[in-house]
Amino acid sequence: MVKVQNSRPASNGMKIGVMGAKGSFSEEAGRTYAKKWLPNKKFTIEYLITAENVLTALEKGEIDFGIFPIENSNGGIVLEAVHAMAKHNFHIRKMFEIDIHHNLLVKNGTTADSIKKIVSHDQALKQCRMYLKRIWPKVKIEAYTDTAKAAEDLASGKLPKSTAVIASRAAAQMYRLKILEESIQDLKFNYTVFIAAAK
Repeated sequence: MVKVQNSRPASNGMKIGVMGAKGSFSEEAGRTYAKKWLPNKKFTIEYLITAENVLTALEKGEIDFGIFPIENSNGGIVLEAVHAMAKHNFHIRKMFEIDIHHNLLVKNGTTADSIKKIVSHDQALKQCRMYLKRIWPKVKIEAYTDTAKAAEDLASGKLPKSTAVIASRAAAQMYRLKILEESIQDLKFNYTVFIAAAK
């Protein structure tokens, strides 16, 4: 059962769990939430990759807040989050949105004509579907657990060099990947609504 509750001040040393790896849009949302609604509070980010992991950790008391996306202005409802929400008890402390800019990232030295596959979270692929259809009609498109996790796995060699990933600018910097093309989302204004959940 989900209850909507107004935000209230938190004590120092908050743990914020996010649906994503380092450099994910959920991390950006987590930091945005802390800055705006937990001012002057110390916090750490826990990178929990999936909405299920976030809400499980919240129920177990391992984190104080969980941050995950629920809907995008272009890609629609985040089904993964909806399925996880149906299985857990929590309060919605805040719903807020951030503007999402997707980038096509590759390993240094990888050229556009050598790309055989593009991977990212299903939502990111939906938000860039017309771009992918128009520019990369012959390249295999594959869903991944997380945008930033895809970037991390490309950087570490878990994904072949002929792979490109769709992820944030922060992920490109963090994993030392090259931005082949920036702001590739189909809509100029591409807002995602995030939920800040508490026990």
